[in-house]
Amino acid sequence: MKYTQLNDALPAFSRIVYGAWRLADDVDTSEANVRAKVDACLEQGITTFDHADIYGDYECEAVFGQVLAKTPSLRDQIQLVSKCDIMLLSDKYADRRVKYYDTSPAHIRTSVHNSLKHLNTDHLDLLLIHRPDPFMDHHATGQALDALIDEGLVKGVGVSNFQRWDWDLLQSGMKNPLVTNQVEMSLLARDSFTDGTLAFMQQHGIKPMAWSPLAGGELFGNGEAAQRVKPLLQREAERFGVGIDAVAVAWLLAHPAGILPVVGTNNLARIRTASDALKVNIDRETWFELLTAAAGEEVA
Repeated sequence: MKYTQLNDALPAFSRIVYGAWRLADDVDTSEANVRAKVDACLEQGITTFDHADIYGDYECEAVFGQVLAKTPSLRDQIQLVSKCDIMLLSDKYADRRVKYYDTSPAHIRTSVHNSLKHLNTDHLDLLLIHRPDPFMDHHATGQALDALIDEGLVKGVGVSNFQRWDWDLLQSGMKNPLVTNQVEMSLLARDSFTDGTLAFMQQHGIKPMAWSPLAGGELFGNGEAAQRVKPLLQREAERFGVGIDAVAVAWLLAHPAGILPVVGTNNLARIRTASDALKVNIDRETWFELLTAAAGEEVA
């Protein structure tokens, strides 16, 4: 496994991150089954685990937290990422009238304390603001995030799904640097490569994280773009002796921005091969060959 530093104040993160958003969807959410998934990650050097307060209708963090409750020593081997600010319509919040975003200091602090409790830890290695909030008071939000860092409850702060102007606004209200932006990136979700999002992060030396790097499985479906891409993925998969999913993730890893793909599955066999993407070498021409197939047209 390769590791990367998002910021000097944070521990090194594994280049491939395990996304825990589906943990509560498994028919077996026992501590033993979740531990098997964690062990499958650790055996190949995947040490970074990505959460959010809302995942699994507010259940995933507690499902994962069973493992740390039983074996607290594992905390020293892993890095925990979580997110906040999306307020879901849920039976758990029956009085909520609408889905909305909340970047108020009170909510951020409550969410972090809930995450720490559910995950059975005393700190998060990284907290992300999950979505841009059009009602955000950037001074209040920034000060609240700085305070969490100062108190040691989180080691660093980043964002998710932010445009560069959203980033600039929040950063202007903070003394600590934002350390990453987790955005959707895959062969079927390519906007960040051309809309300035990735260019901005590269310019400032910010390593991005990529959610849904396999396009939620759509990449392997029967859509037109998938049908164009799959033969090329299969060709490279046979060349390197890996699955086509590894090639799709390797396409992101190859980019000079230093992308950290967040890969999520409940299938133990697929978890055990998540690091196969590091066995694949995507050269420049192959990278553009895959891009062209996905887009259905050559670059200008």
